[in-house]
Amino acid sequence: MKALTDIEIRGSIVNATRGEAERMPLPGLHEVLWEEREYLGWRDPGAPQRGYLVVWHDGEPVGIVLRAAESRSHVGSAMCSLCQLSQPASQVTLFTAARAGDAGRAGNTVGTYICSDLACSMLIRIAPAPYGAGFGVRHDRDELIAQRVAGLAERVGAFAARVLAPAP
Repeated sequence: MKALTDIEIRGSIVNATRGEAERMPLPGLHEVLWEEREYLGWRDPGAPQRGYLVVWHDGEPVGIVLRAAESRSHVGSAMCSLCQLSQPASQVTLFTAARAGDAGRAGNTVGTYICSDLACSMLIRIAPAPYGAGFGVRHDRDELIAQRVAGLAERVGAFAARVLAPAP
């Protein structure tokens, strides 16, 4: 992901007012490893149901305000729709986002299940130990991570496109 400034991030928000974008808290941008991110995601420490996601889409940063569902399952496992990693259900949350423009102002939203901490970019880089030992089946760590990176980038881009699209 290309690095972004606080001004670029605030200016990229497509589904909130300018005032809301100006008031949103930002993560510590000096700590972000931009080259290891497919998107920038963070939760609002002052409003736990709110999160933010910024992704480069069609050459421009697109910022999205997310709202976490009030309740979530704590039993079993769940899969994040972006990184497609299975985790304990308590670590995956249904997030909704108002669509951009008139559609969002009219109450149209899109939603998807995302890692609760919005840290998919870090999770996909944790490769499992080689499997299939003794059976001649092994995976190449770099290839696996490259596939995960490509898949995450594609899926987060598709989510941004859904937020940007007019309501059906």
